[in-house]
Amino acid sequence: MTLPDGVRRRTFDGMDALATRGEPVYGEAVADGWRQWIADRSKLGAMLELGIDTGLAGGETVLYLGAASGTTVSHVADFAGPTYAVEFAPRPMRDLVEVAEGRDRLFPLLKDARAPETYAHVVEPVDVIVQDVATRGQADVALANRRFLTDDGRLIMAIKARSEDVTREPDAVFADVIDRLETGYEILDRQSLEPYHDDHLAVIARPR
Repeated sequence: MTLPDGVRRRTFDGMDALATRGEPVYGEAVADGWRQWIADRSKLGAMLELGIDTGLAGGETVLYLGAASGTTVSHVADFAGPTYAVEFAPRPMRDLVEVAEGRDRLFPLLKDARAPETYAHVVEPVDVIVQDVATRGQADVALANRRFLTDDGRLIMAIKARSEDVTREPDAVFADVIDRLETGYEILDRQSLEPYHDDHLAVIARPR
């Protein structure tokens, strides 16, 4: 799989890893201006490490749902175009705002990804939605935000089984979320994120 422009493999302390160019955010190693992208702290990083074809080429306009403190979205903003980062919790948002100060393409939005109408006046049509939300109804979040995707856009989603339903087997949860997603998306690929993240499924899709 070809990595997006702006993402490379570099050596950090003798270990080969993904990297992007930018200011460090979460204590990751830095070498010659490249910052290590730690896969077991990032679902998207894990997808790239596992060779999943995300469709990312670099330079895309991105809507990132579930940005938290900025661990992954900071890497995305290093190689993508305008990156809208939605996070609903005030405490991680404070960290995210600090991350954005050094990244002029990163736009933090203190909003709830389940209510896209609250930020529809800000977000332009996007090439990619990256979704990493810890909530029930993860398929509904993706469907509600589908309005922002261009016709040939991509959804890159990490389904968190334990956030959806902690009482059921992850595979059963994944199947239900996929069934719901398919009402508005065509599923292009799905793959477990083990060994980097337990009980997570990567889904790549495009709008129907």
